[in-house]
Amino acid sequence: MAEMIKSWLECIRCGEKYDFSEIRYTCECGGTLDLKRDLSQVDGRKLKQMWDERWGAKRGVYASGVWRYKELIFDCDEQFVVTRQEGNTRLYDAGKAGEYAGLKNFMLKHEGENPTGSFKDRGMTCGATAAKYYGAEMVACASTGNTSASMASYAAVSGMKSVIFIPEGKIAYGKLAQALAFGGKTLQIEGNFDDAMALVQDVCRELNIYLLNSINPFRIEGQKAIGFEVLQQLDWQVPDWFVIPGGNLGNNSALTKGLQELFELGIINKIPRIAVIQAAGSAPLSKMWKEGADYVAVKDPDTIATAIKIGNPVSWEKSLRGIEWTNGVVEDVTEQEIMDAKAWVDAAGIGAEPASCCSVAGAKKLVDAGVIKADESVVGILTGNILKDPDAVIGYHKDELGHMGIKGTFANKPQVIKAEVEAVKAAIS
Repeated sequence: MAEMIKSWLECIRCGEKYDFSEIRYTCECGGTLDLKRDLSQVDGRKLKQMWDERWGAKRGVYASGVWRYKELIFDCDEQFVVTRQEGNTRLYDAGKAGEYAGLKNFMLKHEGENPTGSFKDRGMTCGATAAKYYGAEMVACASTGNTSASMASYAAVSGMKSVIFIPEGKIAYGKLAQALAFGGKTLQIEGNFDDAMALVQDVCRELNIYLLNSINPFRIEGQKAIGFEVLQQLDWQVPDWFVIPGGNLGNNSALTKGLQELFELGIINKIPRIAVIQAAGSAPLSKMWKEGADYVAVKDPDTIATAIKIGNPVSWEKSLRGIEWTNGVVEDVTEQEIMDAKAWVDAAGIGAEPASCCSVAGAKKLVDAGVIKADESVVGILTGNILKDPDAVIGYHKDELGHMGIKGTFANKPQVIKAEVEAVKAAIS
């Protein structure tokens, strides 16, 4: 496998191909781009063996849970790789959360255990590597939080400057704090995420700044490693389902793209079904899917799950293509369902931010509807750390989210007692 695999960029809409000689995020026709590879001469068995041999590397590029799979990520010279040894996240038995969802074999892949606390690090290591490959000195993104935290970190590690565009209002401070701490130039604009996304594309084009949102085809490549790592943790035994939150839809686009490559190489011989779960207040793909209608963006998305509060996801075409290939489904869940599911994920001792818990809320909804069978094997992806949005946790457990229509159904309220042993006995009995 010493010889690099032939690869290029290809439009998912019209099929136009581009080499890596110029920076490009979209096709001339406006379609998004895939990084494609010629896998016809690749020995899947040898590739899998090499990946298994790299497992547990203590340092260097292959200590990363992304670059372990370098051949199917971005097969560039190692001098360009920007890494924080991301990935290597745990795969938990869902415990109480599994019981809540009605599943006997439910596992949760916790991407909140990445260096900056979310799955974004997997895509960002590849995106930052591409930026370095192209000689960029400055990178930029629009973000509701996690992307900005990750980009600012990887830019700092690699010596690049970073510029972040965030929408006004409803930003989780646990995420904004990271972006500021890592030195990102943070610009809060009037408007929502989709307005920020439109602006950052214009800015990058006019000011020659490298764009690191998930419209960047290299970002998607890094995020594929979530699926690769889950399968390696399962000794390459494929689960029946992956359930994953849907915001900008890059994550599930990446997951299905990686599965297609593994299937083509014969590394896996079964195609798992994919369930993409959106928040009901921010669910353009779910609406399209359920109604069999044309794609229409949600103008004013609203949800407590700020990481997926995106009304016009840039990767919706890639996402739809992958869902159809896996015979998957799209579902949406209410604010109450998200926060109740979060209470069970947290109570299981695992914990995650609200957007992550769409996986569990969606799994429960699909089990209740008979779409997922109780005895099927299911892997839910948790995308962010519980401390990304501590206000949501406290608000739920103090039952103070009524203004958002959310009850603390499973609240664990703090109690005020006298500083006496008898008072403690009474409280804990």
